[in-house]
Amino acid sequence: MADIAEPIRRASHAGVRIAGTGAYLPEKVLTNADLERLMDTSDEWIVQRTGVRERRICEDGDSLAGISAAALKSALKSAGLKPSDLDLLIVGSVSSDMTCPSAACQVLDMLAGDPEMDRGSAGAFDLTAACCGFVYGLNVAHEMIRGGAYKTVGVVGSEILSRFQQYDTAGRGTAIIFGDGAGAAILRATDDPSKGQLAQAMYSDGTRWKDLFIPNHEPRDFPGGTRATEDVLPLGYMRMNGRAVFRFAVGTFGDLIQETLDKAGVTAQDVSLFVCHQSNVRILDAARDRFGIPPERMPVNIDRLGNTSAASVPLLYNELVQSGRAREGELVMFVAFGAGLTWTSSLWRI
Repeated sequence: MADIAEPIRRASHAGVRIAGTGAYLPEKVLTNADLERLMDTSDEWIVQRTGVRERRICEDGDSLAGISAAALKSALKSAGLKPSDLDLLIVGSVSSDMTCPSAACQVLDMLAGDPEMDRGSAGAFDLTAACCGFVYGLNVAHEMIRGGAYKTVGVVGSEILSRFQQYDTAGRGTAIIFGDGAGAAILRATDDPSKGQLAQAMYSDGTRWKDLFIPNHEPRDFPGGTRATEDVLPLGYMRMNGRAVFRFAVGTFGDLIQETLDKAGVTAQDVSLFVCHQSNVRILDAARDRFGIPPERMPVNIDRLGNTSAASVPLLYNELVQSGRAREGELVMFVAFGAGLTWTSSLWRI
């Protein structure tokens, strides 16, 4: 028994590093001025309440697997790796092209057809945690590597949320907020035990699922005439109780950050970057004020990209890596919250 347990103990002390990041953004830009022509709204109203000025929108022929593959390919090149180096791929999304097979399996197939790539036999699965999908995936991947079962894991956050928006006055409660895109990270085992996660948290409150959902049929316990939005939307479109989600996020966000800091035994001043889900600029401002975090340490891109759900954290982190603002050895906290309701954090020394 000792002969079997010993290698596992040694592997569990290995570090984990984020070896590469990548992103994909559609070329099409949908501005607030565009939305003014489609629904009863205004640029001033949208910016004041959400911070969004424009968002990217996929074309009709784009697929969730396709934009995920583009982001993953970019991350692999950043890490100097190829698909056959992957032991596992996790795709976080609520907008997959089909329920079976997983988007993750389709992504690996797409990369196999690229002459610069080659196919491996990595495990692959999707993770559905709405806006928390990528950070949930980071936490899962980190523990699977730290435990010694895997060496290299790809984590993708990818969404085509424009599929679920009604671009008229009835759907303006969500259509003004959400955008499309994909981000990815490659996690690898390293001999440096200082690299990796210091603390994490993953939570949910399933009693509040009605605050944000995309129904394929009317749920039995959601009787007709009761809506999560002020306007009636058809099946297949996003429904959101915006006020309830906002109150939840403001009340939960700061407490989650504090809990994660306490678990790691550090303060907010020790963290170089807070890479937060881009849901609403007012929510980010509230957390920044609570902890006295300057804007450069809690950056935003919601003004340019909108809320891209599971893609928002990896898209923002890739920007920080590419600009040199995410530096090796520093502490970085990833934070997200979303439908479910779910909320999660992941504090790393990168």
